[in-house]
Amino acid sequence: MLNKKEIPVIALVSIILALVISLVKTLELFLYALLSVFLIIVINIVAKKVTAFYLDSEIEVKLWEIKRYGFKANSYFKRPFLAGVFFPIIFAAFSFGYFIWMASLVFDVKAKVYRAAKRHSIYNFSEMTEYHIGLIAAAGILANLVFSIVGYLIGLPEQMAFTRLSAFYIFFNMLPISDLDGNKIFFGSPILWSFFAAIALAGLGYVLLIP
Repeated sequence: MLNKKEIPVIALVSIILALVISLVKTLELFLYALLSVFLIIVINIVAKKVTAFYLDSEIEVKLWEIKRYGFKANSYFKRPFLAGVFFPIIFAAFSFGYFIWMASLVFDVKAKVYRAAKRHSIYNFSEMTEYHIGLIAAAGILANLVFSIVGYLIGLPEQMAFTRLSAFYIFFNMLPISDLDGNKIFFGSPILWSFFAAIALAGLGYVLLIP
């Protein structure tokens, strides 16, 4: 299900986030953080890929990059800013590790060839709409939400902090900026985005208030 390009990206992001989360205190804490982050990311991606499959399309996960800094036609960086790498580090430094930025991955969507055939061979109907892309992004968020609740109910080890990290992952990915899931959901369906945004805020508030 994962291609050769996606595996090293997922591994890189998992390691970076685990280092930021554990602050390299102990090897045990790092390994727990690495396992938790990896599970959260894989759950999110699998849900998106399954949803994309049923929408006659496929997605490719990649590192979040910011290529432009303004609205003018030539407002582009000479080299893309690797936001997926630097935002977690910068955010952890300024918040002293209290807030963990976990939005590091984005995805591209491509309609499969036979999608057009299913739409009366009209090419225009083979294109993915913003609503469909929003549904794919929302599927990942929903999967993270469900598994975070399951993790809490079954009582995963405290060291994993699976539910807490899932809440951070959902919240930051729901931000309607750049190519993050939140932006895709917002433009696909503002109502759906509002629903998930409310849940993301409630989840974040809960994990911050509970010691």
